[in-house]
Amino acid sequence: MEIHKFDDKLFNEFSTEVRIKSRNKVFNRYFTDHLTNLPNVYQLRKDLDEKEEFSLIIFNIDNFTTINNFYGFLVGDFVIEELGVLLKKRLINHKVYRLSGDEFAFVIDKKMFFYDLKEHLCKLYKDLKDTIIVYQDTNIYINFTLASSVNKDNENIFSKVSMALKYAKDINATFWIYEDTMNFENNYERDIQLSETVREAIENFRVIPYYQAIVDTKTLDVVKYECLARLIDIHGKILSPLTFIPVAKKIKYYNIITRTIINKSFATFESIDFEFTINLSIEDIINKDMYEFIMDKLKNSRVSNKVTFEILESDAIEDFVKVERFINEVRRYGAKIAIDDFGSGYSNFSYLTKIKADYIKIDGSLVKNIDVDKNSFIVVETIVEFARKLGIKTIAEYVHSGSIMGKVKDLGIDFSQGFHISKPSMMT
Repeated sequence: MEIHKFDDKLFNEFSTEVRIKSRNKVFNRYFTDHLTNLPNVYQLRKDLDEKEEFSLIIFNIDNFTTINNFYGFLVGDFVIEELGVLLKKRLINHKVYRLSGDEFAFVIDKKMFFYDLKEHLCKLYKDLKDTIIVYQDTNIYINFTLASSVNKDNENIFSKVSMALKYAKDINATFWIYEDTMNFENNYERDIQLSETVREAIENFRVIPYYQAIVDTKTLDVVKYECLARLIDIHGKILSPLTFIPVAKKIKYYNIITRTIINKSFATFESIDFEFTINLSIEDIINKDMYEFIMDKLKNSRVSNKVTFEILESDAIEDFVKVERFINEVRRYGAKIAIDDFGSGYSNFSYLTKIKADYIKIDGSLVKNIDVDKNSFIVVETIVEFARKLGIKTIAEYVHSGSIMGKVKDLGIDFSQGFHISKPSMMT
């Protein structure tokens, strides 16, 4: 009997130990990121709840989607895993957490005020900015943005740091620090209201094209029209694309706007004997559904030979094969290609030789000052001469005065567009 009692006691102790280990294992799994073995967002929240003095920093990888798309998800996981090891090794005075797909967090056990925190983030960015992850002899460069917060208390610390991160990305800053004096909440409220305005207008078919005349510079005869997207809100106010396009992209309505403008513009010029131009982004061109929609439209339209697609020169071309395929296909139907805003963004003259455009539209920021700014005049003159040698026609944007129009004529620019000639309006 004594032996049995001893065995029962031993068994109970063993069972208790197994339960504790099992519970700890589950606990660790819940609070640990499985890929990096770093503490996760749940552990971070738990740790911060137990602290009174701390500084929270968010590290967000800027180009992680590109890495995943180009190399694949397995390589993406490898990058995250290696980056986790590297950050933990380098940041010995910080506790490092992995929050989500492309985001890490660092915590320092002291509260820093604005200038100390700014200096700390500057040093942190400098120390980490040349980070490279090597995968099978391939160097993968890590671009990132940092964000933090200084405020009187730690209430809503996550949302405040997240707002700072979003703002940093919006203005292309290396880091940003949230302060209670900032007005981010109002900005978010405006974004939400504008999102609802855009969604309501699109669902009620109040996206329309406005048309702006493009004239022959020598004769001033109208030769074509540019089709420009406009949105009418519930109160009848006309919104410009600068206002609603960024929001439409965020809420995944951008493609609907592009399709609407294409459909309505093609319908308009079925009955009007003018050429017309439609703006496309690189995003439109490489999107499979949009590509097929445009090709189907060209195939079944009687005005395919009237349309010119304007490709934004300020967009970076990361997949030139798809762009080249698009250009070759639309030309099969008689459509033409223009490079829009040439002279801004990713400008280089090799761009012209690669795209083999029919037209280039010289960026308005250059044209609008050619009557007063000698450097702008020289740049425009160089673009015009280069285009002429390649047999590419030129279009001047932002011709807003008679003085500008005179310079455009002097330079021999083929076509002109701007408020001096006509403002965008509905076709009457």
